[in-house]
Amino acid sequence: MALSVASLNSGSNGNCYYLGTDQDAVLIDGGLSCRETLRRMKRLGLNTELVRAIFISHEHADHISGVSKLAKKMNVPVFITPDTFRYCPVEIPDPLRQEFKAYSPVVLGSLTISAFPKLHDASDPHSFIVSTEVAGTGEFVRVGVFTDIGIPCEHVIKHFVQCHAAFLEANYDEMMLEHGTYPIALKNRIRGGRGHLSNKQALQLFTDHRPAFMTHLFLSHLSHHNNSPKIVQELFQPLAGNTKIIIASRYRESEVFTIEAGGPVNQPVQKTPTGFAYQLDLFR
Repeated sequence: MALSVASLNSGSNGNCYYLGTDQDAVLIDGGLSCRETLRRMKRLGLNTELVRAIFISHEHADHISGVSKLAKKMNVPVFITPDTFRYCPVEIPDPLRQEFKAYSPVVLGSLTISAFPKLHDASDPHSFIVSTEVAGTGEFVRVGVFTDIGIPCEHVIKHFVQCHAAFLEANYDEMMLEHGTYPIALKNRIRGGRGHLSNKQALQLFTDHRPAFMTHLFLSHLSHHNNSPKIVQELFQPLAGNTKIIIASRYRESEVFTIEAGGPVNQPVQKTPTGFAYQLDLFR
């Protein structure tokens, strides 16, 4: 069984990611409005009735602002840790609220969702691996969501190497941030180890720990003021190898990608710009 994945939006203006099989699906974060989330899913041909739950990574508004209305509309549970809920800026009714714990997988039909802690300036931040078993093989397809990460800590690396595909934060270009107009306190917050991952840090994680079977990498949560798709393209394209690189837009949804098990396990990483998918039209 394969996983279908899409970024519904990725950036400080709202984050939401769809991952599912032909039987079940989940949303990671709910930072778009309910109306916009449903509109984008409809444009992609995604069936809202397959969504079994929404998982919340942390309480910042760009990841949670639309979750209350969305959960009510879909009538699905919201999985959230107690500490994240304590600082949650939106209402999540008790009947819809479920708890998750790090390294305690949640099974929803054909999907298994595993959470793990990460470094970010939130109360109890987590990232996720969503997996499904390839029928009759004992093999799993795994897709990770790794955004809002201060540094690629051991938890992130441990899970990144398992992924057939991943949404990986490439938030800022170091020179743009340094010479930009943000106040120094905000600059230090972003680059201080519990803020966001730079392009350089993301690239190093990718080149040092990419598994040979990784087929897709979705570069996510790009800063509007301190990054650009062109910079990210030029940085990752020469090292893409057999991995298809997609830049997740902060303005609209991506296409739906099918992630399958397998991949070029025995092929060396190519040092040429093959495998790069750059959708410039998403950034008009």
